[in-house]
Amino acid sequence: MHNIKSLACVLFIASALSSCTEGPNAPASIDSTGKTEMKFSLCHPSQTRATDTSFEKGDAVGLYVAEASAPLEIAGNFVNNERLVFSGTDWTADRKLFWDRGNYNVYAYYPRIDHVTSITDLPLQVDTNQSNGGYENSDLLYASSLGVSASSNPVSLQFRHIMSKLTIRLIKGEDYEGEIPSDAVVYVHNTVTDATVDLAAGVATRDPRGIRRTVTARRNGQANYSAIIVPQRLDNRVPLIEVVANGVSFLYESKFLFKPGMHHIVSLVMDKNPEQIKIEIGGEITDWN
Repeated sequence: MHNIKSLACVLFIASALSSCTEGPNAPASIDSTGKTEMKFSLCHPSQTRATDTSFEKGDAVGLYVAEASAPLEIAGNFVNNERLVFSGTDWTADRKLFWDRGNYNVYAYYPRIDHVTSITDLPLQVDTNQSNGGYENSDLLYASSLGVSASSNPVSLQFRHIMSKLTIRLIKGEDYEGEIPSDAVVYVHNTVTDATVDLAAGVATRDPRGIRRTVTARRNGQANYSAIIVPQRLDNRVPLIEVVANGVSFLYESKFLFKPGMHHIVSLVMDKNPEQIKIEIGGEITDWN
């Protein structure tokens, strides 16, 4: 599903609880047949989220529960794409969910999609304009917990990123005149924005028939920009990163490997001559903010 502040994990339960651990005095909910209500502890990667704050009121997670002995299907599971919504303090489903006997596999993803057309090849696309809201919607998060059974304890769902993140830091070179303008625009060129997602495995794959497009990066702060990219390899040297500042275009060409779940950090050194732009490859971070 960064530059994010710390967030305690949040607990889904029909009543209000928060954090990744169950409240000490929270009673187990049991229906008239003796079945135990499902509870889920939802934790964001690094206990953080794709926005600059925490989970926001109205955020929705999609939940599947399937028998452990059966594959996850588009329908016919024990729970099918159940909508869990964050109220600001807790997560609630549209209906109460209760365990049956047996073992189950639990899958969850964010943000939720109303109409899932495939479990193994769900078509998705990252937003090409991530400068205004499209960044958060492009960051797909996934979690699973396998072989669980009925219990009053919550099922732990630790989410992870399955897309790739690219952060571009703009640095003044020795010959660059003035300051880097705050209204500079950064583009990521020549990446396929279409993907298919396997909700059973939590894997996003570049659509081999997808078209290469340009993504407008989000401004995180002064001279710092980020974009969510579908995992893919650029085997040939192509125009990749472009910075437009004060009407001047600084274009960098390169090969690149966008790894799934990885945060790639690069620094672009801008000089007076836009043809002399240089790049410094930084670190790679997992469980990124």
